[in-house]
Amino acid sequence: MSDSGIEQIMRLAPVIPVIVIDRVEDAVPMAEALVAGGLKVLEVTMRTPAALDAIRAMKKVPGAVVGAGTVLNPRMLEDALDAGSEFIVSPGLTDSLGQAAITAGIPFLPGVANATNIMAGLDIGLDSFKFFPAATSGGIAALKALTGPFGGINFCPTGGISAATAPEWLALDPVLCVGGSWVVPSGPIDPARIEALAREAAALAS
Repeated sequence: MSDSGIEQIMRLAPVIPVIVIDRVEDAVPMAEALVAGGLKVLEVTMRTPAALDAIRAMKKVPGAVVGAGTVLNPRMLEDALDAGSEFIVSPGLTDSLGQAAITAGIPFLPGVANATNIMAGLDIGLDSFKFFPAATSGGIAALKALTGPFGGINFCPTGGISAATAPEWLALDPVLCVGGSWVVPSGPIDPARIEALAREAAALAS
């Protein structure tokens, strides 16, 4: 997919699970449960030593669209691409990371929290952003204010969003999806529970 493919990915499901994985052996059953529940887009955060191998494993699950999150610099981007990531998510936007993502032609969702961040993204040709950290960056009121001067921009709010508050965010026209960790609870993996939570999250699209 080209960089413009990020909008297509964002439209695949109303919630993108934000996954922090410690054990590679959990990757496949976790991905299978999420996809079975209707959440195809999986963001594996690059916060643990198991992340890259987890991406490689999850990519083998039919229907899964697997990307890397918490990508902070071009070196991490390169590692994520080598692991087969189909999209890249970052908590912020720097010139070096933005240019590296565009050069790689990978769908890219950088984090923004204010108008300056959005303008920096627009300058390099981006039109889809992660509003992060959503709950502590002014919440829904702040995002509504930002959408005023920036028409045609797509957002995926992430950070502090729960099953209870997700519908409020998704009701905003520029919001194509939200990121959330609640569909993958911490602790020992419970595929049945994950699938049930994913099914509830997927239903938010209706």
